[in-house]
Amino acid sequence: MDSPRKTETSPAPELPLYPGIRMNNILLVQTEADAQQAYTEMHQATTLGFDTESKPVFAKGQRSDGPHLIQLATERRAYLFAVTPAMNAEVVHAILENPQILKVGFGLGDDVRRLRAKLGVEMANVLDLGRAMRESKHRDMGAKAAVAKFFGMYLQKSKKTSTSNWAAAQLSERQILYAANDAQVALLVYLRWRSINAT
Repeated sequence: MDSPRKTETSPAPELPLYPGIRMNNILLVQTEADAQQAYTEMHQATTLGFDTESKPVFAKGQRSDGPHLIQLATERRAYLFAVTPAMNAEVVHAILENPQILKVGFGLGDDVRRLRAKLGVEMANVLDLGRAMRESKHRDMGAKAAVAKFFGMYLQKSKKTSTSNWAAAQLSERQILYAANDAQVALLVYLRWRSINAT
């Protein structure tokens, strides 16, 4: 017996899951030695993935006091800086304000404003991929759409994790992986996009 013909209403096959970064490739910067290692590994980069996370606010009229986490990434590693009084702000300023290093990410308007307001960071050489890659005048491209387009994969982004407490004294493994992926995915998408446009 012939198998039934596939119709246009049949669901499209699901994309393979984007594998993401591994925990052993993430440096949670907690000590002076960690900060120096992060700086040494990043300061000669030409491009870094970048993002921030802030503890969400749920009360009407309440303003966020974020960012509470700053994420930077190379092709191989991600570096997470918890924004606390003990944070090595000198390293953060040195990387983010360096005009020789391009910082790429998705939807960076709030990130840049909050970093300036909270830490006095004047970011240099920043590219918002959402705007640069937009396919419509009215809608920026998001990370999930970009990963599907450039890698043919599905980027899983948990709403529960994205709205979790980023100001917690100890982040969960789920939070660490989510935050690191946000930064590294931006860099990998940018490199793929640039290589396609260069051909």
